[in-house]
This record gives sequence, C-alpha cells and structure tokens, in this order.
Amino acid sequence: KLFTEKTEKVIPYIPAGFPKLDSTQELVLAAVDAGADMVEIGMPFSDPLADGPVIQEASQVALKNGINLKLILKQVKEIRINTQIPLVLMGYINPILKYGQSQFIEDCKSSGVDGLIIPDLPPEEADSLVNVCRKSGVSLILLVAPNTSNKRIEYISNLAGNLIYCVSILGITGSGLSGQSALSDYLKRVKKYSKTPFIVGFGITTRKDVQFINTLSDGAVVGSSLIRKIQNAEKTLETVKNYIIELKGT
Repeated sequence: KLFTEKTEKVIPYIPAGFPKLDSTQELVLAAVDAGADMVEIGMPFSDPLADGPVIQEASQVALKNGINLKLILKQVKEIRINTQIPLVLMGYINPILKYGQSQFIEDCKSSGVDGLIIPDLPPEEADSLVNVCRKSGVSLILLVAPNTSNKRIEYISNLAGNLIYCVSILGITGSGLSGQSALSDYLKRVKKYSKTPFIVGFGITTRKDVQFINTLSDGAVVGSSLIRKIQNAEKTLETVKNYIIELKGT
C-alpha cells in the first residue's frame, strides 16, 4: 500500500537494543512522529557482512545490552500498539536459521512485522524463505547492487514480488554515495528492469541526498548518519526527530 503512492519517502534504520536495550520502541516512535514513512529495525549480529564501522559498533553495544531475536519481536509487538507504519527487520540469516526459519516468520507475522531484509541471503538460496514469507504475508525484500545485471535485476524483483533494496555502492554501510552520474545510470537501469518498487540505501546523509534518491527511486534509507547522531546526542529522541524532519524537509 505504501509504495502504490509516488511520494517522497524517508526510511530510517534503527538498530534494536541501541543505545539501551529498551531504546527501540521510543526511537522508532520518535521517527514515526517526525514523519518517517517506514522504519527498518536492525537485528544486531556479531559477524555482519554489509555493515560499516558505525552500524557494527551500534550492534556490538546492542548485543552487550542483551538484545536477541525474541526480544526484538517483543519490542515490535509493543511498537505496533502505537502505530501502523510499515516495519521491516534487517539482519543476517544465521540467527534466523538458529531460531528456525518457519517459526521466525510465523512470529514475525504475529508481532506485526511487514517485511524482512537479509543482505547475506543469495537469491538462489531464497526460495524456501520466499515461500514461507508469501504464505505468512511478510515481504521478503531482496537486494540488488551496481554490478547486478539487467537480467538478474528482473529475476530478483520477480522473486521478491513486492519491493527490492538497491545498495547504492559496492561497499559497506556508511560509505559516501557514489558519483551522481554513475548512481543515476544504475538506478535508471533498476527502474527499467525491476518488476517492483525499489528503495535505496548506503551513504544517504542529507536532505539533498534524499531528494535526489527519491527522484530516481521509491524511497531513501538512512542508517549510519542517524546512528552517528544518536551516539553524539544528549537528547536522543529530540535529535532523532529533528534529523528526520530535516531529511523530510518539513
């Protein structure tokens, strides 16, 4: 429903259990109050592949605080009492396999999770999870990158069905955006070959970035720069709200 309307979208990424174990709910709701269109909630993992130093550090703090998948789902359930905004969990496949794939998706559904992003799940190995997600009504959001071929973009978007996530660079989170011309060519290619809407993440930090990305896609994801602001904030909730308002231009 969110992506049927062509409006500018800001999607913050907030790691669960950071900076404190019970920070998740209040940070997500602060982002919602400030006008976030969807929220990605990070599932901290000890061995992340796609995360840069800022998100890695936040994840380590969250893991030391005692965060785990069961607690994250409990927190989502509590967030759901106060908002119907789309909520997506982003994390890695190992903890999900340990939890039990089918059980995890079932618990996602009953907790109010709308979607799932798993950066280290290759599309070739995603079939069983795609099927479980489809039965439960949870969107599995698959990833494409600048080196993904046109044919593969089409295949991945068909497999995902609802939404795909474009990594803006060949690298880790927190790196700067690549040159506008190269990024623009890449996103135009995704637009041409994707069968679904697509959002863009990695390296988005300013209002200008958000405007640029939204002219070429269906939404901008902001993660590392938001976490940096939380790390340096005296008033965390106020800082989150003000930054989202700034990104939205409202």
